[in-house]
Amino acid sequence: VQLQASGGGLVQAGGSLRLSCVASGRYGMGWFRQAPGKEREFVASVAWRAGGTFNYADSVKGRFTLSRDIGKNSLYLQMSNLKPEDTAVYYCAATRSYTGSPLTEVHAYDYWGQGTQVTVSS
Repeated sequence: VQLQASGGGLVQAGGSLRLSCVASGRYGMGWFRQAPGKEREFVASVAWRAGGTFNYADSVKGRFTLSRDIGKNSLYLQMSNLKPEDTAVYYCAATRSYTGSPLTEVHAYDYWGQGTQVTVSS
């Protein structure tokens, strides 16, 4: 499984960025992030099935919006009202699990993209 993430960059606080991830197949997918010196943490996810619900970390609810194009095996993360604490490397991930619920645990994901840097300046 190949995951290709893109869209990171440098933005001022309050700004927006859109991350994209293309998978080589259809999977449950999610976004995670890892800041320097911290563990990788959950950001948002969606289960594999069409019409599946989205799940968000509390820290990004109301600011980040997940969407996907099933036909293109693509996942998007629209990030708005960005804060300096959102600075991290963002990773796209895919899971072989066919559970109906979006997964939030790092260990639940089997494949990881290369990561894209998001830097939010104050």
